[in-house]
Amino acid sequence: MPVQFLTSEQRANYGRYVGNPTADQLTRYFHLDDTDQSLIDAKRGDHNRLGFALQLTKVRFLGTFLEDPLDVPRSVLQTLVRQLRGTKLEEQLTRYRSADQRWEHKAEIQSHYGFRDWVDSAVGFRLGRWLYALCWTGTEQLSVLFDRATTWLLANKILLPGCTTLERFVARLRNRVEERLWKQLGYGITDEQRVRLENLLIVPSLGRSSWLDKLRAGPVRVSGRALVQAILRLQTVRDLDIKLPAAGIPPSRLASLARFAGTAKVTAISRLPPSRRLATLVAFIHCLEATAHDDVIEVLDILLHDFFSHAGKADKKVRLRGLKDLDQAAAVLASACRAMIDPAIADCDLRKVVFARTSRDVLTQALANVDVLIRPPDDVYYDALDAHYRSIRMFLPTLLQHVQFGASPAGESVAAGYAWLRTHELRGKSEPPAPQEVITKPWRRHVLREDHSVNPRACDRQRESAVIQPV
Repeated sequence: MPVQFLTSEQRANYGRYVGNPTADQLTRYFHLDDTDQSLIDAKRGDHNRLGFALQLTKVRFLGTFLEDPLDVPRSVLQTLVRQLRGTKLEEQLTRYRSADQRWEHKAEIQSHYGFRDWVDSAVGFRLGRWLYALCWTGTEQLSVLFDRATTWLLANKILLPGCTTLERFVARLRNRVEERLWKQLGYGITDEQRVRLENLLIVPSLGRSSWLDKLRAGPVRVSGRALVQAILRLQTVRDLDIKLPAAGIPPSRLASLARFAGTAKVTAISRLPPSRRLATLVAFIHCLEATAHDDVIEVLDILLHDFFSHAGKADKKVRLRGLKDLDQAAAVLASACRAMIDPAIADCDLRKVVFARTSRDVLTQALANVDVLIRPPDDVYYDALDAHYRSIRMFLPTLLQHVQFGASPAGESVAAGYAWLRTHELRGKSEPPAPQEVITKPWRRHVLREDHSVNPRACDRQRESAVIQPV
C-alpha cells in the first residue's frame, strides 16, 4: 500500500488558499459577528486587530493558522478591512508578521472557539472509526478519502496536521481495511478449495489460456450449443462450492475485487500476495455464479424467442401455400351446399342432383383437403414446432439437469411442469404424475394421448412455450 499518493499540486494546495473564495464562502467563513468583533476590538493596534481577524477566518475556512500574514487573497483582505471600518489597516499589516502577539492570538482563538490539536487521542479514534466505515462500505480512492478526512477535520474544528501525517494515517487505515477484507474472504476456504482456486491461474500444457480466462469468457452466440456451453460454465463455477463467510461483506467490495479479477491479466493476479490473491478469486467466483446464471437465462430467452418466431413464420408460409388448395376444395363443397339448400330440389332427388354436378370422388377429395388444411382458432402451430424437435433436444437435457426455476404464485404451475420434465428426463425411480394445470386448451390435443397420458415430446415444447410467454 503506497504511503504517498497525493500529487505535487495537491500537496501545494493543502491548508492554503487556492484562488479567491466565492461570494458564498466569504459570507459563511469571513463574516465577523458580535462575538468576533468584541474580541478583535480588545486588541491594541490596527495591525493586531486585522491580524487576529485574518487568523480567525483562515482557521475557520482552511483549518490551520497563518504562516505568513500577507499570504491571503485580496478579496479576503478587503472583506475584513471593510468590516473593521479601517482605512489604513493594510499598510500596517506588515508589522503583524514580526509581532509576538500573533502566537498569543493562535492560543486565544484555539481556546475561545474550541479548536483542538491533531495530537488529541480522541481525534484519531473518532476520525479512524469514521474513515474505517467509509473504507469498509465503499471503494473510494486514497486521494478521495484524504479529501473527506480533511472535510471531517474542518467540520469538527480539528487543526489540520501536516500533509504527510494525514496522508500516512489514511494509507495505514485503508491498509487495515483491505487486510480485514482479505482475511474474511479467505475464512472457511479449505485447502482443497484453495488448490482448486489456485489451479484456475494455471495454463494447461496443451492450451494457451488459463482456466480463469475460460471462465471469464461468456457466450457470444445464440445457439443450442452455445447454451449448453453456458450451462456447463455455470455448473463449473458451482462445483467450486465457494461460500462467503457469515459476516456481512459489502457488495461494493466484492464487486470491486471481482471486477479486477475479470479484467486483469492472469500474471498480475498470480503476483498478488497470497491472502489478496485468494480473496480476489473467491470474490470473482462468487460474483461469477450470478453473472453466469444471467448469461444462461439471457441466451435461453433469446433462443426460445427466435425458435418460436421461426416456427410461427414457417407455419404461416405453409398456411399460405395451402390456401389455393383450400379455396378449390371450399368451392367444390360450396357447390354441393347450394344444391342442399335449393328449395326447388326435392329431398328424394338431392343426392342424384349433387352427384350429377360433382362426382363422389371429387367431393371426397375436397372434404379430405379441407380436413387437412383448416386450422382451429387456437392453433399453436405444433407441426412447425415438432419439425425442430431435435433443436430443443440439443440443450434441453443439460438445461433440465443443471438449471432450476422458482416462480411466484401465478407461475407455480409452470415451475411444477418444468420440475416434472426434469424428473422424467433423469428417469427417477418413482416418477410422479404429470401436472396438467399448465396444459392449456390449445395444447391438450397435442400433449395428452387418447388414454390421457402425457406425451413428453409435446410436453417439452409446451413447457418451453410457457417459459417465454404467459400461458
